[in-house]
Amino acid sequence: MVKQAFDNDQYLSTQSAHIRERIARFGGKLYLEFGGKLYDDNHASRVLPGFQPDSKLRMLLQMKDQVEMVIAINADDIEKSKVRDDLGITYNMDVIRLIGIFRDLGLYVSSVVLTRYNQQAMAKAFQARLEGIGIRVYHHYAIAGYPSDTAHVVSDEGFGMNDYIETSRELVVVTAPGPGSGKLATCLSQLYHEHKRGCTAGYAKFETFPIWNVPLNHPINLAYEAATADLNDVNMIDPFHLEAYGITTVNYNRDVEAFPVLVAIFEKILGHCPYKSPTDMGVNMVGNCIIDDEAACEASRQEIIRRYYAAMCQLKQGKGGEEVVRKLELLMKKANVTPAQRRVVAAALERAEETGGPAAAMELHDGRIVTGKTSDLLGSSSALLLNALKALGNMPKDLHLISPVALDPIQHLKVDYLGNRNPRLHTDETLIALSISAATNPMAEFAMQQLSKLRGCEVHSSVILSAVDERTFKRLGVNLTCEPRYEG
Repeated sequence: MVKQAFDNDQYLSTQSAHIRERIARFGGKLYLEFGGKLYDDNHASRVLPGFQPDSKLRMLLQMKDQVEMVIAINADDIEKSKVRDDLGITYNMDVIRLIGIFRDLGLYVSSVVLTRYNQQAMAKAFQARLEGIGIRVYHHYAIAGYPSDTAHVVSDEGFGMNDYIETSRELVVVTAPGPGSGKLATCLSQLYHEHKRGCTAGYAKFETFPIWNVPLNHPINLAYEAATADLNDVNMIDPFHLEAYGITTVNYNRDVEAFPVLVAIFEKILGHCPYKSPTDMGVNMVGNCIIDDEAACEASRQEIIRRYYAAMCQLKQGKGGEEVVRKLELLMKKANVTPAQRRVVAAALERAEETGGPAAAMELHDGRIVTGKTSDLLGSSSALLLNALKALGNMPKDLHLISPVALDPIQHLKVDYLGNRNPRLHTDETLIALSISAATNPMAEFAMQQLSKLRGCEVHSSVILSAVDERTFKRLGVNLTCEPRYEG
């Protein structure tokens, strides 16, 4: 059973108080660059059990009368239809999704800024869609020499060419659908325009990982390196903070490398730099709310293993590089962890060897291991799903939850009309059949009621799953890994 490692209530109160202090420090106006996932930070909830995926959003809700949201999106990403991997939707669709979420929760979304704008056709169409739902749209442009040519960047021909984003509240949260969207440049551009208008404003950064006040090679920080292995992010001691204060803190290479340039830009805009180190810029209080360090360490080690399997599968599928796998192997050594420490791996492989076909295993929250094998009717993932629901509901293993009345028409449709040679049901089809059976079978209805208990459970498959099965497990909130091999 996963032990709680994080005090979410303490986090909500201390984090909002710390941000209010930073607003006051800059005279009542703060541009806050929000890194990582604002709404659904599933990585944080996996490595810090007890951290809720929407914690950062709930924290902002505690001060929502002071907050307005500005969403940055790179116009080139719109043109390339860049996809957010964890959700499988394009960046521009994620902007629409985020606007809906923020509005539903009562947060004020003031505008969207299209960064690196160059009259791209799809960006113009997206602007028209945003304006159709009442969102103001601004344009920021590519600046020659950004960020190193500070004389040009901080001038009327640099930041001065960007639109000034009209804001009205004390805390302007600049967020984005993903990295490379231009959040930092948006904040700096706004500081330039505010200063030209004689307004006092400041900048701070909210980045959950790496956690600045836990050790460099703590498993939590190593898990962050594992999560960004394909981006070449590397955790490191912040040398500027160590020199200024004699205190060891952790940051990552991109912020450390960019800090001298940021200092120069701040000095150009404000006449001085308000910060002595990259760590100074941050407002993250996550490290202060860890209540069980060993539980966080174990959860982080498991995350590193999951990232390793994901990289191995991406390499097998031609989607990733061998250098990412090698980096993850080194991180596993640093964390003193091996794939054997993921309990479901051995269970899935043993079941596959026993049956001679693909198999899968799930670890429930109480520590029980459930397996599923491939049959004529069901794929191993579907069988696993049904077996897990029966286990959670304490139902007999040999109980048939799905009526043939629901099963036969789906198989008939797949084979006779859709041209599939394989009549076995995928997980989504199995859940549809189960829901149909629930209309007449109380046990099937009871099994459906167990679905929410799957969130956070661990699953391993002896083969790479289809996109359909992978997507279903993701929607159920299951932590999935696969052996880097195809069925057959």
